[in-house]
Amino acid sequence: MPFVCYYPSMKSMHVLLRNAIDYAGLFPPAGLDMQSAVSNFAAYSADENSWALGRFVVPVSRLDEFMAAAWPYVSAKTSPIRPWRLAALCGPDLGSDMDAIERFNGFFKSSDARLTIDTLERKAVSVEEIKETMHRVPAQLQAFLELPVDSDAVPLIHAMAGSRVRAKVRTGGITADAFPRPADLLGFIDTAIRASVPFKATAGLHHPLRAEYRLTYAPDSARGRMFGFLNLFLVACGLHYGMEMGHALDLLQEESPASLVIENDGIRWRDYHWGVAQLEVIRREAIIAFGSCSFTEPIGELQALNLLLPRVPQA
Repeated sequence: MPFVCYYPSMKSMHVLLRNAIDYAGLFPPAGLDMQSAVSNFAAYSADENSWALGRFVVPVSRLDEFMAAAWPYVSAKTSPIRPWRLAALCGPDLGSDMDAIERFNGFFKSSDARLTIDTLERKAVSVEEIKETMHRVPAQLQAFLELPVDSDAVPLIHAMAGSRVRAKVRTGGITADAFPRPADLLGFIDTAIRASVPFKATAGLHHPLRAEYRLTYAPDSARGRMFGFLNLFLVACGLHYGMEMGHALDLLQEESPASLVIENDGIRWRDYHWGVAQLEVIRREAIIAFGSCSFTEPIGELQALNLLLPRVPQA
């Protein structure tokens, strides 16, 4: 067997994106059937890039379907070395969904399968919904609340400050009008950082850097300017460490891979440098993950842009 090593410059990117990609293959634009999405997740969990893989995102209403598709992969005889973690999307009836999550986790806790729902996600447009989540979600579940991206989010984020509840922001979709204005998205991130509320982002984040892309996988798809997940993560880092808003807006809209220098001890953009220790802090205290209906696309594009180098065999 050949010895496998990493290029030195990979360490900082690994820290920035470790377990960061929540796989949402069931959702547009991929919109896969359950069996295909589960099979993909099993393959990604065993892949050399599994260090970047986060949770499998599934609606609570489809947990039975998920269980049937996943059982061959997580049952005692074929249980993967890496446990599977799920993010369960709740509907309007939180109580009913909590019961379903408890039954699901109870079943797998009593079996030898290594699978658990450890994250719950739901929408919230009022302080009352935030308080309901705080009171009803048990400590063993991490709750993310999807909030509006405009100024209406400010009091909601402030209501979450000091609690275990985290925020979630939608950064796009399959139509051009689903993407927020850069200034609004930046305002959301800044408010969350200032309130010390960790957050995740989702939708329209298949690509590392902001640019114009096809909005769906259809050959005749319309095109639109999409945010890059790397932009978001570095903006969160910049704001956490005092970057001024004008520079943060520039970074959120940065399109040139040449503007980024990925080093072993950190990442550079313009006159800013964030060391590995700082990257670890923002992943723990600021930006937690991003949802993507593809796992291979984000990794493949990072490698194509030479922002993430693949492992190389050495004799």
